[in-house]
Formats: sequence, C-alpha cells, structure tokens
Amino acid sequence: MSIGKTIQIFLPDGNPRSIKIAEITSRTVQAILIPRTKLEDIFSREELNNVGVYILVGNPEEDVKPLVYIGEAENCKVRLKQHNASKEFWNYAIVIISKTQYFTKTHIKFLESFMYKEALRIGRYKIENNTVPTTPYVAEWMESDLLDNFETIKFLVSTLGFPIFDEIKSSQKKDLLYCKSKDANAVGQFTEEGFLVLSGSKCNLKESATAGTWIVNMRKRLLESTVLKIEDNVMVFVSDYLFGSPSAAAGAVLARRANGWVEWKYINGKTLDQIKRKGEKNS
Repeated sequence: MSIGKTIQIFLPDGNPRSIKIAEITSRTVQAILIPRTKLEDIFSREELNNVGVYILVGNPEEDVKPLVYIGEAENCKVRLKQHNASKEFWNYAIVIISKTQYFTKTHIKFLESFMYKEALRIGRYKIENNTVPTTPYVAEWMESDLLDNFETIKFLVSTLGFPIFDEIKSSQKKDLLYCKSKDANAVGQFTEEGFLVLSGSKCNLKESATAGTWIVNMRKRLLESTVLKIEDNVMVFVSDYLFGSPSAAAGAVLARRANGWVEWKYINGKTLDQIKRKGEKNS
C-alpha cells in the first residue's frame, strides 16, 4: 500500500526555475537544487557551509544519457566553487545536508559510496566520477540510519526532477509489446516514464534512405554509448533503454521514421494505439 508524502519546497527568490530547497518536514535531510547560473546567489546563504554530499548533473547533446558526478565535502560551498572552475559538463548541483548538522565525515563518505553504486546499478545516468568512492566502516545501527537517510535523499532528488536512484518501473509480462520488421525483433514496455526497450532486442542494421538525420544520429549515439552493439548483421540492445516516446523507440529499432503507436503491438496483434489511446480491451 502506497503512503502519501508531503514535500516542502522553498523558493528563496520566488522563481520556480531558480534555487529550490526541498525537505520532508518530519525528516532531517534537506536537498538544495542549484542551477549553475545561480551559484553566487546560493553562496550568499548559510546552507552550503555544511558537511554534505552533492550531485552535479549535465546533459550534453552528444550523450544519450545525462551525466552525473557524485561527491562529498566538509564544506559544500568550497567544493562547488572548485567544481565551477574545473568541470565543464554540469548545469545543476544538488546538495544534500542535514538540517540538524547531524552528518559527519564518515556519514557522507558512506552516503557518497552508496549513492554512486546505486546510480551505477540503475543506469539512468552516465557516471562522471574518475575514481570509485570508498566505503568506510560503520556500525550496523549507523548503516541502518544512513540507508534510511538515503531513501529520503532518493525521494527528494526525484521530486526535484532527477530520478537518478529510481528503478525503471516495468509493466507485467502480459503487457509486453513487440516490434518486428526485416531483421528487427524487439520487445518493449509502455511505462509511466516513456517507452522501455528491453535488453536483447534486435534492430535493423542499416537506416532507410528516408530515415532522416535525427534517427541516424540517435542510433549513432546509442552505439557510441554502448547501449547498442553490432552483432550478426543486426544491432542489439546491450541493456534496457528508456526512450521518451514509442515512436523514438520504434525509429531506433526499425532504422526509419515510424509511428510507434502502431508499430508496437501486443502478443494478440493489437497496437499500442488501440489499447492505450482508443481504450480497447487487451484480450
């Protein structure tokens, strides 16, 4: 049974596209979202003069996944100033602190390591860290508390628009969809976040003459990012991949422009359009 939650988000300058300070009021963890253009504004506040963990987020056009860097600092303001001078890729920073100044160096080292592992495991974002954070020893009771803190961090970060630590939710197996043509043979699922093409799905190798630049460049980026690999005269999905729409997913699979709402079909032959937009029964 799902339990409702109340999030308080404070906008220091009243601008919904600027700095956001988010918290669950009954918890001690606070997440601060900072657009890079607003660093000087947040530096004038006291919140960042704290021990904490932080996430730098960027979305370069040449990558199929957004990028993240996960770190920790005894003074988050000082560390962000360093990254502003040395790292190019990021557009946003999310700083995680304790409202009660509960976090110690050991706490944030543990959280940094755990957050890194979770982001890597889930695979929504490409990790920019050059080294793997080490995991310090903590007592069993402390680990339990920190994992509880992580659940709050995960919820707040996702609420702020960055589902870095969220599992990609898939439908039941009866809701699998199929896209087939020539050598292409792909399996996918229509999810609340977009269209998920499953690992092992096969795509046509060569784009059609009318595929268009967008399809060609998208498939090129998927290959370069090792989401796709060439194998036995087809392209194969190495891992599950979430597309923004059924048509983008179908275009990647079929190597041409495609209406994903009619190309993706259930096992009974009905299209995604028939079931999800026209309301027909999937039986």
